[in-house]
Amino acid sequence: MIDEPDIPFDFTVLHEDERIIVIDKPHFLPTTPRGMWYRSTALIRLREQYGEPQITPAHRLDRDTAGVVVFVRDPAARGRYQMLFQEHRTVKTYECVAPSQPIMRPRFGTIERLTPPRVFPLRRRSRIVKDRGILQAYEEPGVVNAETVIELGDVSKSNVSNVSYVSANETAHRTQTHMRAYTLHPRKGKTHQLRVHMNSLGLPILGDPMYPRIIDRAYDDFSNPLQLVARTLEFSDPYTGEPCRFVSRVPLAW
Repeated sequence: MIDEPDIPFDFTVLHEDERIIVIDKPHFLPTTPRGMWYRSTALIRLREQYGEPQITPAHRLDRDTAGVVVFVRDPAARGRYQMLFQEHRTVKTYECVAPSQPIMRPRFGTIERLTPPRVFPLRRRSRIVKDRGILQAYEEPGVVNAETVIELGDVSKSNVSNVSYVSANETAHRTQTHMRAYTLHPRKGKTHQLRVHMNSLGLPILGDPMYPRIIDRAYDDFSNPLQLVARTLEFSDPYTGEPCRFVSRVPLAW
């Protein structure tokens, strides 16, 4: 039997009650078992930590993305919390780091400036497809199924100089560019939506190993995390009706 590689990062618990546990997931830690990862996942670690094998995720973040994730501990409550996400009755805000440069016109979909003539904030809409067995999602013509509002982030963290931005093929060639923070508001969430939309504008997220091109990294290379964090999650509790708001404390690299 081959030992499972260890991921040397763990989550922190932001909230727990009789029905749910909300965690702050670090970069590189998968939400659920997949591929070579089983025990080194947030789900299995939670089940072992609490001794509750019935714990189930209400939604997921991919391994590269850090931030707020909700797990349901009461099997009777599972459906109501999962439906919050399936029916888009949650409000999510993400933060990322990407180049500070003019945007490109994407091949597919639309861009709408929300406060013209300013470029940001803007609304990006397109059709995103993710085929089984293919790592990258892609855009194509057709009915829109993904929408993201993109705005400039914290000005104090913008236009950071002397940041080494790894080129798409991650060869020895590196360029110095200014980076800045962006705040992302996804609507009608699709797999890799934020990464695809930012890349389509010529603003690939710092540390992205998949867009614009796939970068083959060792499974234990934790040196260049994707600078994307699910910063806030808000919803009305389906049992009590109380407003819930959870905030990730995972920092972005500057």
